[in-house]
Amino acid sequence: MRSGETCGTLYLCATPIGNLEDITLRVIRVLGEVDLVAAEDTRHTRKLFSHYDIHTALTSYHEHNRQAKGRYIIEQLLLGKNVALVSDAGTPGISDPGAELVQGALERGIPVTSLPGPSALLTALTVSGLPLDRFVFEGFLPAKNKERRRRLAELARETRTVVLYESPHRLPKTLGELVDAMGDRRACAARELTKLHEDVRRGTLAQLREQFTGEPPRGEFVLVIEGRPAEGDGTNTVDGNLTPEEYVRLLQEEGVPPTKAIKIVARLRSIPRRELYNQVSGSK
Repeated sequence: MRSGETCGTLYLCATPIGNLEDITLRVIRVLGEVDLVAAEDTRHTRKLFSHYDIHTALTSYHEHNRQAKGRYIIEQLLLGKNVALVSDAGTPGISDPGAELVQGALERGIPVTSLPGPSALLTALTVSGLPLDRFVFEGFLPAKNKERRRRLAELARETRTVVLYESPHRLPKTLGELVDAMGDRRACAARELTKLHEDVRRGTLAQLREQFTGEPPRGEFVLVIEGRPAEGDGTNTVDGNLTPEEYVRLLQEEGVPPTKAIKIVARLRSIPRRELYNQVSGSK
């Protein structure tokens, strides 16, 4: 392991999430001074470089080449070269493989410095109108159904404001799953943040689902969702103290068909649907 004095420094540089003016003077300077810039998409980063007349060498670093290219970047740093890491937009390391590169650099005694700046999750959070004192960032929900249901059940019990990322083609389905898991909470869906056609929608999860079901969405979304109200304030959307059978009956009283009510509760409580059906039938 080499000491920091003989190694280069890895700079984590936050870049604009839309508006090219949203970049710090320090980031512009560092991008122009380092020996190499590792970018999620070099074509995208070249547009930024052209705008600010930056001519530093570029190399790609993304999900599909992170292992091989990560080793190359570490080698360059160990040789004493300074490297800047950028993502397509925002702060590198959040929902991208940048965190893996940081860990590898730190394990080898390489200095790592973060240059703060734009962040889609913080931008969406601050314009959402929802509580900001405590929040949790979940990134993208798991793609596999079993893990996805488990995560949704966990988030249904979360009292902090929840922030998620979602792709446009999955948004209506995800909003429906969130309604089933959490109830109809206040929420915000934001896209094209800081751009000319910035779009921030506020309402409830069900209202947002209805909007985007009839209007195919475009662009990656940030979803900000109200946390589960604290016990005893009289506004709980889902009472975690209910038994599965009681929860099914509560949904039925709200007009949810029996089969769908069983399906929802089975998913949230991780109970086989047939088992829950037998429990509900036996309790009547």
